[in-house]
Order: sequence, then C-alpha cells, then structure tokens
Amino acid sequence: MAKVNQIRHFVDRNVERQLVREYLMKETERAGFGGLHFERAFDNTSICTKVTLQAERVGMVIGRRGKIINELQRRIRTDFNLENPKLQVEEIENPALNAQVMASKLASALERGWYFRRAGHSSVLNVIEAGAKGCLIIIAGKLTGSRHRTEKFLKGHIKFCGETALTHMEVGQSTAVVKLGTIGCTVAIMKPGTKLPHEVDIISRIDAGLGPYVAPAMAGTEGTEDIIEESLSEEEAATELESLEKLQEDQKAVTEESSDDDASEETESEAEPAEAEPAEAEPAEAEPAEAEPAEAEPADEEATETESTDAEPSEEEAAEEAEEVAEEEPAEAESTDAEPSEEEEAVE
Repeated sequence: MAKVNQIRHFVDRNVERQLVREYLMKETERAGFGGLHFERAFDNTSICTKVTLQAERVGMVIGRRGKIINELQRRIRTDFNLENPKLQVEEIENPALNAQVMASKLASALERGWYFRRAGHSSVLNVIEAGAKGCLIIIAGKLTGSRHRTEKFLKGHIKFCGETALTHMEVGQSTAVVKLGTIGCTVAIMKPGTKLPHEVDIISRIDAGLGPYVAPAMAGTEGTEDIIEESLSEEEAATELESLEKLQEDQKAVTEESSDDDASEETESEAEPAEAEPAEAEPAEAEPAEAEPAEAEPADEEATETESTDAEPSEEEAAEEAEEVAEEEPAEAESTDAEPSEEEEAVE
C-alpha cells in the first residue's frame, strides 16, 4: 500500500470535521447550536474521536430516551470518515457570550422581519450586558434595497487582527434568507476576564514568594547594615511626635534670635557710614588738586636739574652777593621815603 502524504492526511481530516460541523449545525439549529469540539481519545481498548456538541437546549438534542442523539451518532459513523466517533452534548452556561448562538439568533430575527438596525443594536446590547469585554456585529447583504451594503455595530474593546484576535476573539457566523436575498451575520465577542498583552498586574514581593527588599550597599554607608525599621506603638509614636515638635520650636527660637542680632548689626553698620559721609566728601573735592602735581612734575624735574647743574658758590662769590644785597636795601628804603602812600596823599 502506498504511503499517504501527511499534508494530504491533515487536509482530508479537517475537511471531514468541517462537514460534520455543518451537518450538526443544520440538525440542531433549533436547539441553539453553540460549537463543536473534536478530540482524539482512548476508549478502553481502541482509539476514538470524541465529538463534543455545545447547545443551548440540551433536551432537544438528546431527545426522548436518547433517540435523536443516537440517530446523529449513527449518521456520523456511516456518512463521514471519522475514526470511531463518540458524540457528547454539553449545555452552554451563558448563551449571550457564545458568538455562534448570538449569530443564529440575529439571523432568525432578520428572517422574522426585524429591521437590521434594531436587530444589530439589541444583539450588541445583550452581549455587553452579559459581561463581555467587547462585541462586533457585521451584517452584509441586501438590507434595504437592490444594492449590497454592509453595516457594523461595535461596542467595547475589540481586536481585529493578529495573534491577539485569534486567541481572544470568538467568532460566529450565520445566514438569514429573506425576500430581498441572503444576508450574512457575523458576531465577534471578546469574553470577560480576557487579559491582553499590554495589561500588566503588579503584585507584592510576598505574594510573589520573594523575601523583603534589601537595598544595595552604597559608598559611605558602611556600618549602617544593622539599622532595622521597627513599627512603633501609639504611645511611642506620640512621644516621638512631641520630641520632634519641641525640636522644631527650639530651632525656630534660635533662628529668631539670630535674625534679631543680624538686624541690630545692620542698623549699627548703617548709622556709621551716615556719619562718615561728610568726611568722605572732602577728598572728592580735593581730587582736582591731586591731579595738579601730575602736571607740575616736569617743573620739579627742571628745578632738580638746575640745582644739580649749579655748583656750590665759593667764599668770594658769597661775599660779593652779600655786598650787592646790602646796596639794594638802602635804595629800596629811599624809594619808599620819596614816594608817599595813597593814604598820606588823601590826608593832605
């Protein structure tokens, strides 16, 4: 026998499962079909395929004395290529949070003549009130006329694509056949309690199973390892607060005394410069006189030069100068006697 390709084997298996799903959805539509789950299990002595059917009304799937479910299992075993199928039924706890159930109800409402906006808004409201994190409903087809159109009803938080959408979004589809044509209904629900990748929970070290936090040692903190923080009782805390208040009062008193001393020193220092201002004003007036010696410096230099050039007079020269001075003094006296002063002329 030729070896079967693994890819072809998986494709054929998934096709058979999809056909089984469509068959059971059609047969249990009135019972509220909510999904189908396939699982390979070991049944005592052989391997079987466990098929779990989720329904809103389990009694309508089982039937009286198991008549309906036995018939469905016989048809699955004979009409489909499944390895020893075992059919089971589970009840849906909250039908409003099941995307396939809500899609079937929406299609049923459109077939019964509901206006598409009323049906869409009511379905979204029911899903959100049930506790879903978000809901998206898409209705596409000939809604109000001969042209195709698409209407979307969105509420809450929704992921449209990516791995997050594949793992956290539940999608259900159904079809409504009305007078104008076929209308497709798609319902996507993000269930409550879904933790998205960007949502982070911060827990304490004790809840995480870790010990108390120890701060890393820093430079200059040697010898402080033995410092331990302890919780104080109410009495100890009151005494500590009182001591802190006393320290604050003492600090305020010290600061006030220092400020008073500084103020007195400032007033004394201000009074002393006020008295010394007139004495300081005189040098300002004398500044031009101080500038004159700078101009007289050349004359002084000439005088020093002449003095240096003149030699000391001898004894003969000194005697001649004394005689000349003696002769000049009688001449000046005679001139003063000959010329009367203005006062004498006025008296005469």
